[in-house]
Amino acid sequence: MLSPEEWDVLSLSLRVALGCVVITLPPAVALGWLLARRDFPFKVLVDGLCHLPLVLPPVVTGYLLLLLFGRRGPLGPALDALGIALAFDWKGAVIASAVVAFPLVLRSVRLSIEEIDPQLERAARTLGASKWRTFCTITLPLSVPGLLVGALLAFARSLGEFGATITFVSNICLLYTSPSPRDRTRSRMPSSA
Repeated sequence: MLSPEEWDVLSLSLRVALGCVVITLPPAVALGWLLARRDFPFKVLVDGLCHLPLVLPPVVTGYLLLLLFGRRGPLGPALDALGIALAFDWKGAVIASAVVAFPLVLRSVRLSIEEIDPQLERAARTLGASKWRTFCTITLPLSVPGLLVGALLAFARSLGEFGATITFVSNICLLYTSPSPRDRTRSRMPSSA
């Protein structure tokens, strides 16, 4: 049987993982559709930037989030004025998990949308459906397998994420403290007793 503290840890992990899924799916669907269906300048650059968290070390991602959302970062004062604290808070863990999981969700959604025959969407448009209705009635339902895979990957990645989360949400200095140079010198000196 789990202790109350273990239940708290488990519920926090599940809350963070579910929050990650909720945050990553809408922008991944929008960007996945854009990358799959539209050509625009710098498309390759946008795609590369979206996949950057896959190649960056997670601690670097967490550090960049801390610089961006910390109290002295560009978004920190605005969030502080609204009473929102992300750094060193569980909501920051959701953001860190979402950033690290986003490329996995985006890739699943994009591949799923690319597999849909564009002629089906064109046929709906010729029958009078608006772009939005075509997306909601043709594209989105046919891309559900990719959405489910993306949600599952985001959930699993969020549960397994540590590097970005520990850097952005926790105080690393308190978790690992090394002796000061003075203490190291003192420990190497022979005792006079």
